[in-house]
Amino acid sequence: MKKNHRGQKKHPVLPKIVVTIDSLNTDGIGVGRHENKEILVANTLPGEEVSAFIEHEGQRRFVGRLSKVIKKSPQRVFPGCQLAAECSGCSLIHQGYPFQLEFKTEMIRDALSHYATLNQVKIHDIWAAKDTFGYRTNAKLAVAKVRGKAQIGLYKRASHEVLDIGNCPQQHPLINRIIAALREEIEKQDIYVYNPVTRRGLLRYVAIRVSPQSNKALVTLVCTERNYREMTHLAKWLKKKAPEIVGIHQNINASAGNVVFGTTTAKIIGGSDLIDQIGDIRLRLSPTSFFQVNHTQAARIYALVQQWAALTSQDKALDLYCGVGGIAMHLATSGAHVLGIEINEEAIFNAKAAAQLNELPNCRFIAADATQAVQDLHQELQQLKVAVVNPPRSGCSEEVIATLGQLQPETLIYVSCNPYTLGRDLHLLTQQGFQVEELQPVDMFPQTPHVESVVRLTRATGNSSVTQ
Repeated sequence: MKKNHRGQKKHPVLPKIVVTIDSLNTDGIGVGRHENKEILVANTLPGEEVSAFIEHEGQRRFVGRLSKVIKKSPQRVFPGCQLAAECSGCSLIHQGYPFQLEFKTEMIRDALSHYATLNQVKIHDIWAAKDTFGYRTNAKLAVAKVRGKAQIGLYKRASHEVLDIGNCPQQHPLINRIIAALREEIEKQDIYVYNPVTRRGLLRYVAIRVSPQSNKALVTLVCTERNYREMTHLAKWLKKKAPEIVGIHQNINASAGNVVFGTTTAKIIGGSDLIDQIGDIRLRLSPTSFFQVNHTQAARIYALVQQWAALTSQDKALDLYCGVGGIAMHLATSGAHVLGIEINEEAIFNAKAAAQLNELPNCRFIAADATQAVQDLHQELQQLKVAVVNPPRSGCSEEVIATLGQLQPETLIYVSCNPYTLGRDLHLLTQQGFQVEELQPVDMFPQTPHVESVVRLTRATGNSSVTQ
């Protein structure tokens, strides 16, 4: 990099182009064409003519940075966030909410259109979110320090630079209050903050989860090593400034990667878990267990699964990838015998504790690989009324699909967070003797391209054997 006459570094002059945006990709990024290659430009919409700086050229595509919108789309709205142009957390925030819902529905239709077996699937109107801002009850944020000033937020695209998200409109107000207090104390106590370039420092991330019903929070400080003195002092002051905090923990993550949590978590002060509630079910959430960030929409999903399952006390049900047990326990309120299976032992610990809390002895949980557990319990799972699967974004493994085909429950309910792995799995399930009846899209994450789907499948009529 060249220097000017004062010896200061000069930033390279980036080429600037004008391009028309044709579509949005699955990340909500605008896509156009330049020199017979794709060009990706964030914060743009289909039909817009924009000027953009080319920041990167690869073999197949360019990556551009928006300079100016020359011709605006009628879908464009003024973003409800001052950091919208810089932050990568809400890639659709500049698009009107009705158009976001259309985009997500079309993404589901596109995912299913690749399979002839799914051409006739009934897709209901998407369930819009009541709150399009302030719905996030769980935050995992990077911590940095620049010239003595604490920065708490998200990494900027393709960099180790943390963008301080300030008073983020997406997050529950209590999360923002805790972040403000933490930022202040990091500076006041001169906490040694981790630098991912030098790989030196102590405090790397902060994770905060909130129960909106009780307005209580659980905080986890992610550090490179176990530290008692500094972190205890920090925790006490944080608790003093935000008394809604029920517990503060320290998680140890010495890895060089971008995974937030390490394998070891220890309590610093307060309680071990956060008691939360979805619908009629109380949940125990530990510091690193996964749970949905949008409570209102999660409650609607759980209620729909209950309705479609239509269980009685004489029935048996299975919940694969059950997490902390929210769906399984909702099913168990019918009196049915419900088995939840999840590979994460901490989640199962939470689920078992919650089943006792809700007085549901008919709801049992085991920590195991889904495929292996179902094979081991094959006899117990005969004449299964309902099976529910709620897999990660990668979808179900081929082994789980085959196992579901062997079990042949009367009703199979698939809860998905990725339309494209959902399409693949639904196609495979039709080959295992299932028929796709209906699909309910749910907007769990307004201002982002992510969408949930709840799908009801039944055993195909006249097909009691598994198709090979």
